[in-house]
Amino acid sequence: MTVAREFTLTEQDLALLPSDEDVAFFAEHGWYLSKKLFTDAEVDDLLSATERYYAGERDRTLPARPPRLAYWEPSHGDVQRHNDYVHYESDGIAKALLKPVIGAVAARLAQTLEIRVFQTTLIYKPPIPGERSNIVPWHFDKHYWASSTSEQMLTAFIPFHDCDEEMGTITMVDGSNNWAEVGFEDSTNQHFAKRDRSQLEQMLEENAAYNNATVDKIPMIIPKGHMSFHHCKTYHGSGANRSDRPRRAVSLHLQDGDNAYREFPLSDGSLAIYNHDSLVRRTPDGHPDYSDPEYCPVIWRR
Repeated sequence: MTVAREFTLTEQDLALLPSDEDVAFFAEHGWYLSKKLFTDAEVDDLLSATERYYAGERDRTLPARPPRLAYWEPSHGDVQRHNDYVHYESDGIAKALLKPVIGAVAARLAQTLEIRVFQTTLIYKPPIPGERSNIVPWHFDKHYWASSTSEQMLTAFIPFHDCDEEMGTITMVDGSNNWAEVGFEDSTNQHFAKRDRSQLEQMLEENAAYNNATVDKIPMIIPKGHMSFHHCKTYHGSGANRSDRPRRAVSLHLQDGDNAYREFPLSDGSLAIYNHDSLVRRTPDGHPDYSDPEYCPVIWRR
Protein backbone atom coordinates (compact mmCIF):
# COMPACT_ATOMS: atom_id res chain seq x y z
CA MET A 1 0.00 0.00 0.00
CA THR A 2 2.93 2.38 0.61
CA VAL A 3 3.36 4.82 -2.26
CA ALA A 4 5.48 7.92 -2.84
CA ARG A 5 3.34 11.04 -2.42
CA GLU A 6 3.65 14.71 -3.27
CA PHE A 7 2.75 17.14 -0.50
CA THR A 8 1.80 20.19 -2.52
CA LEU A 9 -1.10 22.62 -2.40
CA THR A 10 -2.68 24.62 -5.19
CA GLU A 11 -3.50 28.30 -4.85
CA GLN A 12 -7.11 27.27 -4.28
CA ASP A 13 -5.99 24.91 -1.49
CA LEU A 14 -4.01 27.65 0.24
CA ALA A 15 -7.18 29.74 0.45
CA LEU A 16 -8.84 26.87 2.36
CA LEU A 17 -6.33 26.81 5.23
CA PRO A 18 -7.30 28.10 8.69
CA SER A 19 -6.34 31.69 9.43
CA ASP A 20 -4.31 32.71 12.48
CA GLU A 21 -7.63 33.61 14.11
CA ASP A 22 -9.00 30.14 13.31
CA VAL A 23 -5.93 28.50 14.86
CA ALA A 24 -6.36 30.58 18.02
CA PHE A 25 -10.07 29.70 18.11
CA PHE A 26 -9.26 25.98 17.86
CA ALA A 27 -6.77 26.22 20.72
CA GLU A 28 -9.36 27.94 22.91
CA HIS A 29 -12.53 26.08 21.96
CA GLY A 30 -11.24 22.66 20.82
CA TRP A 31 -13.12 22.50 17.52
CA TYR A 32 -13.10 24.04 14.04
CA LEU A 33 -15.53 23.92 11.11
CA SER A 34 -13.58 23.85 7.84
CA LYS A 35 -14.15 25.53 4.53
CA LYS A 36 -15.21 23.33 1.61
CA LEU A 37 -12.28 20.92 1.32
CA PHE A 38 -14.02 18.43 -1.00
CA THR A 39 -15.90 19.15 -4.20
CA ASP A 40 -19.34 17.57 -4.49
CA ALA A 41 -17.90 15.13 -7.04
CA GLU A 42 -15.15 14.08 -4.61
CA VAL A 43 -17.72 13.45 -1.88
CA ASP A 44 -19.83 11.42 -4.30
CA ASP A 45 -16.77 9.35 -5.26
CA LEU A 46 -16.04 8.71 -1.58
CA LEU A 47 -19.65 7.68 -1.01
CA SER A 48 -19.45 5.27 -3.95
CA ALA A 49 -16.24 3.76 -2.57
CA THR A 50 -17.96 3.14 0.77
CA GLU A 51 -20.93 1.53 -0.99
CA ARG A 52 -18.52 -0.88 -2.64
CA TYR A 53 -16.86 -1.47 0.72
CA TYR A 54 -20.21 -2.38 2.32
CA ALA A 55 -20.86 -4.69 -0.64
CA GLY A 56 -17.69 -6.59 0.25
CA GLU A 57 -15.02 -4.99 -1.95
CA ARG A 58 -11.55 -5.00 -0.38
CA ASP A 59 -8.21 -4.14 -1.94
CA ARG A 60 -6.52 -5.85 1.01
CA THR A 61 -7.54 -7.15 4.43
CA LEU A 62 -5.88 -6.86 7.81
CA PRO A 63 -3.33 -9.64 8.41
CA ALA A 64 -4.57 -10.03 11.99
CA ARG A 65 -7.71 -9.05 13.89
CA PRO A 66 -6.83 -6.61 16.70
CA PRO A 67 -8.58 -7.16 20.05
CA ARG A 68 -10.72 -4.00 19.96
CA LEU A 69 -11.46 -3.80 16.26
CA ALA A 70 -14.75 -2.17 15.26
CA TYR A 71 -15.94 -4.09 12.22
CA TRP A 72 -19.63 -4.07 11.26
CA GLU A 73 -20.82 -6.98 9.14
CA PRO A 74 -24.30 -7.51 7.59
CA SER A 75 -25.11 -10.13 10.20
CA HIS A 76 -24.98 -7.40 12.86
CA GLY A 77 -28.19 -5.90 11.49
CA ASP A 78 -29.50 -2.37 11.18
CA VAL A 79 -27.49 -0.81 13.99
CA GLN A 80 -24.96 2.01 13.88
CA ARG A 81 -22.05 0.69 11.82
CA HIS A 82 -18.41 1.28 12.67
CA ASN A 83 -15.60 -0.10 10.49
CA ASP A 84 -11.97 0.64 11.36
CA TYR A 85 -8.98 0.69 9.00
CA VAL A 86 -11.03 1.53 5.93
CA HIS A 87 -8.10 3.60 4.61
CA TYR A 88 -6.01 0.41 4.65
CA GLU A 89 -8.60 -1.94 3.17
CA SER A 90 -10.01 0.33 0.45
CA ASP A 91 -7.91 2.29 -2.04
CA GLY A 92 -10.97 4.25 -3.13
CA ILE A 93 -11.62 5.46 0.40
CA ALA A 94 -7.91 6.15 0.99
CA LYS A 95 -7.71 8.26 -2.18
CA ALA A 96 -10.19 10.73 -0.71
CA LEU A 97 -8.95 10.74 2.88
CA LEU A 98 -5.28 11.22 1.98
CA LYS A 99 -5.98 14.50 0.20
CA PRO A 100 -3.07 16.78 1.21
CA VAL A 101 -5.23 19.81 2.01
CA ILE A 102 -6.94 17.87 4.83
CA GLY A 103 -3.55 17.20 6.39
CA ALA A 104 -2.45 20.79 5.83
CA VAL A 105 -5.54 22.09 7.65
CA ALA A 106 -4.87 19.67 10.52
CA ALA A 107 -1.21 20.70 10.64
CA ARG A 108 -2.20 24.35 10.99
CA LEU A 109 -4.61 23.56 13.81
CA ALA A 110 -2.15 21.29 15.65
CA GLN A 111 0.75 23.64 14.87
CA THR A 112 2.95 20.87 13.56
CA LEU A 113 4.93 20.19 10.38
CA GLU A 114 3.64 16.67 9.70
CA ILE A 115 0.29 14.92 9.90
CA ARG A 116 -0.18 11.16 9.62
CA VAL A 117 -3.28 9.00 9.69
CA PHE A 118 -3.79 7.38 13.07
CA GLN A 119 -7.07 5.57 12.37
CA THR A 120 -10.11 5.80 10.14
CA THR A 121 -13.61 4.68 11.06
CA LEU A 122 -16.43 4.46 8.54
CA ILE A 123 -19.76 5.28 10.22
CA TYR A 124 -23.35 4.65 9.15
CA LYS A 125 -26.14 5.81 11.47
CA PRO A 126 -29.47 4.32 10.26
CA PRO A 127 -32.59 6.55 10.19
CA ILE A 128 -34.18 4.82 13.18
CA PRO A 129 -34.85 7.41 15.93
CA GLY A 130 -35.19 4.78 18.67
CA GLU A 131 -32.07 2.79 17.77
CA ARG A 132 -30.00 2.78 20.94
CA SER A 133 -26.68 2.24 19.15
CA ASN A 134 -27.15 5.57 17.33
CA ILE A 135 -26.48 7.52 20.53
CA VAL A 136 -22.78 8.29 21.01
CA PRO A 137 -22.21 9.30 24.67
CA TRP A 138 -19.83 12.02 25.80
CA HIS A 139 -16.16 11.05 25.58
CA PHE A 140 -12.84 12.30 24.30
CA ASP A 141 -10.49 10.45 21.99
CA LYS A 142 -7.25 10.73 23.96
CA HIS A 143 -8.68 8.24 26.48
CA TYR A 144 -8.37 5.53 23.81
CA TRP A 145 -4.95 6.77 22.73
CA ALA A 146 -3.23 6.47 26.11
CA SER A 147 -0.36 4.60 24.46
CA SER A 148 0.42 7.69 22.33
CA THR A 149 2.85 10.36 23.50
CA SER A 150 1.17 13.26 21.71
CA GLU A 151 -1.29 15.69 23.28
CA GLN A 152 -1.98 17.34 19.90
CA MET A 153 -3.78 14.55 18.04
CA LEU A 154 -7.07 15.50 16.43
CA THR A 155 -9.99 14.13 14.45
CA ALA A 156 -11.71 15.24 11.26
CA PHE A 157 -15.39 14.28 11.08
CA ILE A 158 -16.33 14.05 7.40
CA PRO A 159 -20.02 13.58 6.48
CA PHE A 160 -20.99 12.64 2.94
CA HIS A 161 -23.91 15.09 2.82
CA ASP A 162 -25.28 18.12 4.62
CA CYS A 163 -25.31 17.10 8.29
CA ASP A 164 -27.39 18.75 11.01
CA GLU A 165 -28.99 18.08 14.40
CA GLU A 166 -31.86 16.11 12.88
CA MET A 167 -29.34 13.60 11.53
CA GLY A 168 -27.53 13.33 14.85
CA THR A 169 -24.49 15.38 13.90
CA ILE A 170 -21.34 15.39 16.02
CA THR A 171 -21.63 17.79 18.95
CA MET A 172 -18.73 19.39 20.85
CA VAL A 173 -18.44 20.50 24.46
CA ASP A 174 -16.98 23.94 23.92
CA GLY A 175 -13.57 24.56 25.49
CA SER A 176 -13.34 21.15 27.15
CA ASN A 177 -9.97 20.52 25.46
CA ASN A 178 -8.45 22.85 28.07
CA TRP A 179 -9.97 21.21 31.13
CA ALA A 180 -7.84 19.52 33.75
CA GLU A 181 -9.03 15.93 34.05
CA VAL A 182 -10.31 14.08 37.11
CA GLY A 183 -11.71 10.58 37.42
CA PHE A 184 -9.44 8.65 35.06
CA GLU A 185 -9.61 4.92 35.67
CA ASP A 186 -8.79 1.81 33.70
CA SER A 187 -12.26 1.61 32.13
CA THR A 188 -11.67 5.05 30.61
CA ASN A 189 -9.30 3.40 28.16
CA GLN A 190 -12.22 1.33 26.80
CA HIS A 191 -14.20 2.48 23.76
CA PHE A 192 -17.43 4.35 24.60
CA ALA A 193 -19.51 1.53 23.05
CA LYS A 194 -18.21 -0.81 25.77
CA ARG A 195 -18.91 1.52 28.70
CA ASP A 196 -21.89 2.60 30.79
CA ARG A 197 -23.43 5.77 29.36
CA SER A 198 -24.51 7.10 32.74
CA GLN A 199 -20.90 6.80 33.93
CA LEU A 200 -19.73 8.84 30.93
CA GLU A 201 -22.38 11.50 31.58
CA GLN A 202 -21.30 11.66 35.23
CA MET A 203 -17.63 11.95 34.23
CA LEU A 204 -18.43 14.91 31.96
CA GLU A 205 -20.32 16.69 34.74
CA GLU A 206 -17.58 15.99 37.30
CA ASN A 207 -14.88 17.31 35.01
CA ALA A 208 -16.90 20.44 34.22
CA ALA A 209 -17.44 21.07 37.94
CA TYR A 210 -13.76 20.48 38.74
CA ASN A 211 -12.84 23.11 36.13
CA ASN A 212 -15.59 25.51 37.24
CA ALA A 213 -16.90 25.33 33.67
CA THR A 214 -20.31 25.05 32.05
CA VAL A 215 -21.18 22.21 29.68
CA ASP A 216 -21.80 24.23 26.52
CA LYS A 217 -22.81 21.80 23.76
CA ILE A 218 -22.21 22.99 20.19
CA PRO A 219 -23.76 20.88 17.39
CA MET A 220 -21.70 20.96 14.18
CA ILE A 221 -23.88 22.01 11.23
CA ILE A 222 -21.72 20.75 8.38
CA PRO A 223 -22.49 21.42 4.69
CA LYS A 224 -21.51 18.80 2.12
CA GLY A 225 -17.80 18.97 1.35
CA HIS A 226 -16.95 20.62 4.66
CA MET A 227 -15.75 18.83 7.80
CA SER A 228 -15.27 19.50 11.49
CA PHE A 229 -12.02 19.06 13.38
CA HIS A 230 -11.71 18.51 17.12
CA HIS A 231 -8.83 18.24 19.57
CA CYS A 232 -8.12 14.84 21.13
CA LYS A 233 -9.26 16.12 24.55
CA THR A 234 -12.48 17.77 23.39
CA TYR A 235 -15.55 16.05 24.80
CA HIS A 236 -18.00 15.17 22.04
CA GLY A 237 -20.92 12.88 21.25
CA SER A 238 -23.95 12.66 18.98
CA GLY A 239 -27.68 12.08 19.20
CA ALA A 240 -30.33 10.06 17.38
CA ASN A 241 -30.80 10.18 13.63
CA ARG A 242 -34.35 11.56 13.39
CA SER A 243 -34.22 12.11 9.62
CA ASP A 244 -35.52 9.84 6.84
CA ARG A 245 -32.03 8.97 5.52
CA PRO A 246 -28.87 7.46 6.97
CA ARG A 247 -26.15 9.65 8.42
CA ARG A 248 -22.96 8.61 6.64
CA ALA A 249 -19.47 9.79 7.53
CA VAL A 250 -15.85 8.95 8.25
CA SER A 251 -13.98 9.83 11.42
CA LEU A 252 -10.42 10.50 10.28
CA HIS A 253 -8.17 10.34 13.35
CA LEU A 254 -4.87 12.16 12.86
CA GLN A 255 -1.51 12.26 14.61
CA ASP A 256 1.24 14.84 14.48
CA GLY A 257 4.68 13.81 13.27
CA ASP A 258 6.13 13.63 16.78
CA ASN A 259 3.62 11.08 18.06
CA ALA A 260 5.05 7.74 19.13
CA TYR A 261 4.23 4.73 21.27
CA ARG A 262 4.68 4.95 25.04
CA GLU A 263 4.12 2.46 27.81
CA PHE A 264 1.04 3.53 29.78
CA PRO A 265 0.54 1.28 32.83
CA LEU A 266 -2.94 0.50 34.14
CA SER A 267 -3.79 -0.22 37.76
CA ASP A 268 -3.37 -3.98 37.39
CA GLY A 269 0.14 -3.59 36.02
CA SER A 270 -0.82 -4.29 32.42
CA LEU A 271 -0.21 -1.72 29.68
CA ALA A 272 -2.82 0.24 27.75
CA ILE A 273 -3.11 -1.11 24.22
CA TYR A 274 -4.24 0.19 20.88
CA ASN A 275 -5.23 -1.90 17.87
CA HIS A 276 -2.11 -0.80 16.00
CA ASP A 277 0.06 -2.62 18.51
CA SER A 278 -0.68 -6.00 16.89
CA LEU A 279 -0.32 -4.72 13.32
CA VAL A 280 2.41 -2.14 12.81
CA ARG A 281 6.12 -2.77 12.41
CA ARG A 282 8.45 -2.47 15.40
CA THR A 283 10.92 0.28 16.27
CA PRO A 284 14.56 -0.69 17.00
CA ASP A 285 13.70 -0.89 20.71
CA GLY A 286 10.86 -3.33 19.99
CA HIS A 287 7.89 -1.00 20.45
CA PRO A 288 4.99 -0.54 18.00
CA ASP A 289 5.89 2.02 15.34
CA TYR A 290 3.03 4.53 14.97
CA SER A 291 4.75 5.94 11.89
CA ASP A 292 4.46 2.68 9.94
CA PRO A 293 3.41 3.93 6.48
CA GLU A 294 1.33 0.81 5.79
CA TYR A 295 -1.18 1.76 8.49
CA CYS A 296 -0.28 5.36 9.36
CA PRO A 297 0.54 7.08 6.05
CA VAL A 298 1.65 10.69 5.99
CA ILE A 299 -1.05 13.05 4.66
CA TRP A 300 0.93 16.25 4.92
CA ARG A 301 4.55 17.21 5.46
CA ARG A 302 5.98 20.70 5.20
